[in-house]
Amino acid sequence: MRTFVILLALFAGSACSRQVVLANPNSSEAPALKVTNRAAQAVTVYVTPAGGQELSVGVVQPNSTEVLVISGVAMGATARLRAALADGSRSYTRDNVSLGRMYDWTVP
Repeated sequence: MRTFVILLALFAGSACSRQVVLANPNSSEAPALKVTNRAAQAVTVYVTPAGGQELSVGVVQPNSTEVLVISGVAMGATARLRAALADGSRSYTRDNVSLGRMYDWTVP
């Protein structure tokens, strides 16, 4: 009986110490942009899916690169990209972009 209790305690302890790591099911389903901003000002990046409304997806600081995840847009969707300078003086666009796991875009 004592052996049974010891084995049961060992089994319960090993079962409790196991870690289950679940992958985020949404992480691979959302398209992403890798935006390189070469401007002297920050840019706000917008995505307009075909037939949809313009979505703000993030800000990229001057002379830097950011990866922006596009929530609410399906992988493979066609969209228009727009990056607007912080002072509103200029916008950069790219039309008919097929969004996937990672789309590289350099502005200007």
